[in-house]
Amino acid sequence: MSVALAGSAPTTFEIKSAHLPLVALMLKSSDLDRLAQELTQRFGDMPDFFDNDPLVIDLHPLNVAEANALPDFGALQTLLRQYRLVPLAVRGGTIEQTRLALAAGLTNAPDASVQRAAPAVVPTEITNAPEPVAPSAPAPAPGALVIDKPLRSGQQVYARGRDLVVMAMVNPGAEVIADGHIHVYAPLRGKAIAGARGNADARIFALSMAPELISIAGIYRTSEVALPESILGKPAQVRLVPGPDGDKLVIDAIGA
Repeated sequence: MSVALAGSAPTTFEIKSAHLPLVALMLKSSDLDRLAQELTQRFGDMPDFFDNDPLVIDLHPLNVAEANALPDFGALQTLLRQYRLVPLAVRGGTIEQTRLALAAGLTNAPDASVQRAAPAVVPTEITNAPEPVAPSAPAPAPGALVIDKPLRSGQQVYARGRDLVVMAMVNPGAEVIADGHIHVYAPLRGKAIAGARGNADARIFALSMAPELISIAGIYRTSEVALPESILGKPAQVRLVPGPDGDKLVIDAIGA
């Protein structure tokens, strides 16, 4: 026997589970002076790289490198906000680290594979199930950003959340950045940074590979390490390959 119970729902609000796209800072050291220097080196000339992105501070790497380190979470938040990051939570910390983080205004985000929704309100009456509605098609991913003109020294292009296609030369001193892949259908002689937000599957392609710097997901190589003759100035791709000693950049000739 089914019983329908009367219930009431608030008229001014409703609570549901939410899945937020968070940026994760994998903290490897409690030395905030060094962190400030490296953030300046990486993002100092890209003031618009982050756009008030919510962030979780992951302490797992810190506790591997510096057991029981106690970062100054207040100073850390101040530093991160300078780069338009909004620290919300920590995860992977010890009891003492978590206590200090909570005292600094952060929340604890323990690892969890299941998000639980708020309990549903009991319906006031039993009704027939509605006809199923066909799911709407997902919104298409943003297309690649296409640049037709050569990039001169001092110019910078960033394809946020998508691939970047450059149809002309990237001169020395110019910089191309993408969260996805980078395609340069011309000589690449400046800097190319793919997977800028940690996408390790991103790649860099160029018809003439001769860069000042190449980087994928934070792993980089500069022109101080010369490319082999089989690669330099020729069509090539750059990819990130995991290994027992860490991720490595691999450069392959195209069409060889």
